[in-house]
Amino acid sequence: MTNAEDKNIDVVRTYLNALQSGEAGDALRKFFADDVRQIEMPNQLNKHGQESNLEDILQRSQQGLKVLQRQQYEIVSEIVQGDRVAVEARWTGVLAIGFGTLAAGTEMKASFAIFFHLRDGRIALQRNYDCFDPW
Repeated sequence: MTNAEDKNIDVVRTYLNALQSGEAGDALRKFFADDVRQIEMPNQLNKHGQESNLEDILQRSQQGLKVLQRQQYEIVSEIVQGDRVAVEARWTGVLAIGFGTLAAGTEMKASFAIFFHLRDGRIALQRNYDCFDPW
């Protein structure tokens, strides 16, 4: 691994740790390029998927604090090649509020594949493939 690759994978690890620690809004801005695009592929929670810019990402992170008591990312595997990082993670989230048929306090689990493209040490593109366990 090159020094640049070490830095890129460290940015991604630090970002996931920040999410896990409950950082949101402007506290996350430092991880992203100003023109970042985040693409969420269709999944059980978001049937049509979604594409977000920086302001959308920051706003949704604030909303997430109201929905989740806590969340955890367990990195299963990671690969870095130049300015690209791929992470396979096991996610666990505990609901702060009821969601559909799920009561507050319910634990949700998912397997995530997250692909990052970094530019100048910041996330310029993030693609999420989220596979939620049945509930």
